[in-house]
Amino acid sequence: MENYTLLLVDDEEEVLDAIIKKLDWEALGFTIIGRASSGMKALDIMADCQPDVIMTDIKMPYMNGLELIQHVRADYPTTKVLIFTGFDEFEYAKEALHLSVGEYILKPAGAKELTEVFTRLKEKLDREINESRNVEILQQHYQESLPLMQTNFYSTLLEGKIKEVDLPRYLANYQIPLTGPLYCCLVLHTSLTQAPAEMDISLLVASVQQQAKNYFDQEWEAVYFTYLTDTVMLVQLQNENEVSRLTDDCDHLCKYIFRMIGAIVTIGIGQVAAHLLELDQSYAGARMAVSYRGIYGASRVINIKEVAPQKMEGFNLTDDIELSDLLKKIHVGSADEISAEANKYLDHVYTTEKSLPQHIIVVSELIGSLYRFAANNSISIAPFTKDLKDLYQWLPDLEPEALRRWLVEISNLLHEKLRSAGSRSTQSLVSKAQEYVHQNYANESLSLDDVCQSLGVSNSYFSSMFKRETGKSFIGYLTDYRLDRASRLLLETEEKSYVIGRKIGYIDPNYFSYVFKRRFGLSPLKYRMGYAESDEQRVKTH
Repeated sequence: MENYTLLLVDDEEEVLDAIIKKLDWEALGFTIIGRASSGMKALDIMADCQPDVIMTDIKMPYMNGLELIQHVRADYPTTKVLIFTGFDEFEYAKEALHLSVGEYILKPAGAKELTEVFTRLKEKLDREINESRNVEILQQHYQESLPLMQTNFYSTLLEGKIKEVDLPRYLANYQIPLTGPLYCCLVLHTSLTQAPAEMDISLLVASVQQQAKNYFDQEWEAVYFTYLTDTVMLVQLQNENEVSRLTDDCDHLCKYIFRMIGAIVTIGIGQVAAHLLELDQSYAGARMAVSYRGIYGASRVINIKEVAPQKMEGFNLTDDIELSDLLKKIHVGSADEISAEANKYLDHVYTTEKSLPQHIIVVSELIGSLYRFAANNSISIAPFTKDLKDLYQWLPDLEPEALRRWLVEISNLLHEKLRSAGSRSTQSLVSKAQEYVHQNYANESLSLDDVCQSLGVSNSYFSSMFKRETGKSFIGYLTDYRLDRASRLLLETEEKSYVIGRKIGYIDPNYFSYVFKRRFGLSPLKYRMGYAESDEQRVKTH
């Protein structure tokens, strides 16, 4: 296990030197990552690297140790705190206990005493880590992760990658509620080109899935999940004759969803499977049934046995694994990786197709998948914003090499647009955070938590993103903005410095003076006087 990190805080440099030299910190299991002479400097360090432990003095200028601990408790609740001070007063000790301080050590402390304290602390930290790994917590984590694991199992099942020997273990470990005796796969395809204008695309599919659950739960035992942007239902049947009733219910559902939320949904029903491991073929049939919407119309149910009664074995509409891999590369791959994945996908297409109709269906499904990918990621590009009907007509007629060039080009274009959209999103988040500071900087208690709560993001993500985009920590940006405002007020008004300090969020005038001098090299009063003297000198010169 790596050493625990330690930050030392004391305004007496010789005390910090002595503490560092007294002990073999590495042998005790600790690494000193920094030292600070004030509470403010300590918070600056913690904004960049959160230590496991902080040991602080109480009496320090501008921000005492107890105020520092309050900030640490609010923003870094997992950090352990030790007090190392010369003040043996009951009120300090009582406040320290209220703040859940681990140890209260009086100066001067010898090497033996410090060794005992940090030995106990390391044991406590080790114990907490071990407890976090105990069976009860793992079980809780397992239950929380179960829906995701089940969805992964269903996806792998549809891809035909579950081995029969492993199936019982998966069913037990993932608590899969599929007992048969028969199964049928349904694909609920939501049209994004005819979505209600006021409906967010990312919410539309989720809304359709919820409507289906509410509609079917009383009549059918089924599981629901999202796969390649469509909702998939795995329905349990008692006998094959139930498919007729299921088809009628699906037809009613399509009409119900259109009436309730205005969404156009086409439901494809695959062939009945006698075994869970046959659901990959049922899924292929359901997807092929959906592809027939161009012939039979959308906002309806299409049963593959009714429109293509011939056997479906041996033909998968598209290779979902290859397509999924291509979409992943569009997200995070390089241009070469995207090109390779696009060619890999088409290699599979050309080796599995057996007729011209199959090729038309496959290419149409490819267009639909890329369009949904663009829509779900708010990407606007010409092939999917105009002449989409023409794209469906001419693309299947392309020669293989021309189709390869088109797919590589469009995949890389989606990648570039995705990167640009992500950059704009990050910049927008930073701009919103800066605007929040501009509106609330006068609030003395303004903190990182306030901004993250307002933006709806985590502290860790926001901190790293904000520093990457601005070159400053959030606390550093807030401090600089406040002080820039203060410098203007000092020069443009005659208000006293303590009044200006309060206006920018510093109630303690001494602390305001301290941070101002650290930024500008002069106290607020001398800053104002220096500017006035310079201005007077310029007048005399002229």
